[in-house]
Amino acid sequence: MLTLIIALRNIYRNSRRSLTTLSTIALGAAAVTLFGAFITYIEYGVETGAVQETGHLQVFRKGYFDFGSAAPAAWGMNNYQAILTLIRQDPEMKSLTAVVTPVQSLNGIVGNAENNTSKTFFGTGFVPSERDRMKLWDEYGTGSQGLQNSGLSDSDLSGGISGIGLVRILGFCAQMKLNDCPAAPTVTDSGKDATPPPSVNLAELSGRDRDANSVTQSVAPTVDLLAATADGAPNVVGLQIRGVELQPAKELDDNYVGMNLGLAQNLIYGRGERKATGIIVQLKRTEDLQRARARLSHLFKEHGLDLEMRDFTQLNPQYTQIVNLFGTLFSFVSLLIVIVVVFTVSNAMSMSVVERTGEIGTMRAMGVLRRGIRRQFLVEGSLIGLLGATSGVALAYIAAYCVNHSLLTWTPPGRGAPVPLILYMSGAYGLIVITWTGLLVISSLASMLPANRAGRMTVVDALRHV
Repeated sequence: MLTLIIALRNIYRNSRRSLTTLSTIALGAAAVTLFGAFITYIEYGVETGAVQETGHLQVFRKGYFDFGSAAPAAWGMNNYQAILTLIRQDPEMKSLTAVVTPVQSLNGIVGNAENNTSKTFFGTGFVPSERDRMKLWDEYGTGSQGLQNSGLSDSDLSGGISGIGLVRILGFCAQMKLNDCPAAPTVTDSGKDATPPPSVNLAELSGRDRDANSVTQSVAPTVDLLAATADGAPNVVGLQIRGVELQPAKELDDNYVGMNLGLAQNLIYGRGERKATGIIVQLKRTEDLQRARARLSHLFKEHGLDLEMRDFTQLNPQYTQIVNLFGTLFSFVSLLIVIVVVFTVSNAMSMSVVERTGEIGTMRAMGVLRRGIRRQFLVEGSLIGLLGATSGVALAYIAAYCVNHSLLTWTPPGRGAPVPLILYMSGAYGLIVITWTGLLVISSLASMLPANRAGRMTVVDALRHV
């Protein structure tokens, strides 16, 4: 206790130097804590976006994940309705899942007969109400709830959504009343005959199979989708673009089409058997992922189903890349702060040893042992680290509160729209403990060299120091 009191007096006696050292440690602690809280929020935000889009798990025919994207129609699950029922009615899975829904992947050509424009597309067929429910998943409270719904109805097979880039390319900016969506300029090749290209009118083909009852009176622009069925025959359906969704990547935004699952099945399977390329399983909590995977594996094996599962980290490889990137950045920033703290504390304690050389000699002459001198400086360095780390954590909480209530927004990786900016202090308790403990230990270690030098001083030389 006496050692602690003396250490506090010495810190107060050299108040200017102590304040500078404390400020350096506090700023370092605050920087590490805030950056860690921000990275935690990024990880939760990217995970939330991935789970909202693709669920925690997806079930496919075995081999689809590696080979099926080129021909999704050929890899459809024949008995997907029975698999859906099996998952939904299992008592254990029922307690774990939030949404279990089928999806159909497809690709082909989308055309606008009015301005003779067409391009390739890739899209997804889904159950609109279940997709909208998936958008509400927000386990970590990242502020991603209430995202834009598709605006589609489960019973309406005529409507769909697309990326803004695809709407721009097809020339529907004015009809969709989109801002920052310019009309396509007229392209001519000087020196050659400006012969118009042959008409690409898919509407005539789609009119043969289009159900008159499915065509609603709407001002929504209509496009025609051409794709090959599972048997290899061409098929065309009409689609009214009811809304647009900005996609996170330009390549996706320029090619994405989303539609009702029934319409996608009409296009891919025609009048044949309806199938689905995948079943999305969205859980209530991510921590139940391994439990759900194990249960599904048991169910599939028990019923002799040749299926495979992929989790959201495999379906969204950018998730792992983003987490690893920010983890590396955090390690680098933390290392820099550790170096600064070590040199600051070591320099402050070294100056204190030099200034108190006479005092050290007097204490040694009075019978204080070398380890007592060493312990005195180690306690001072540790106390400085303790006060600085505690102040830094408090400063981080104040800064986080200000940021979280400032209504700032940003667009995280994998998102096409801005979300609230939050420093996720509530999910960074482990980081706070590690930062606080780490700085305390680092301050103690940085004081060790000056403390050893003080303890090795000879009494006569110390007393002669002026």
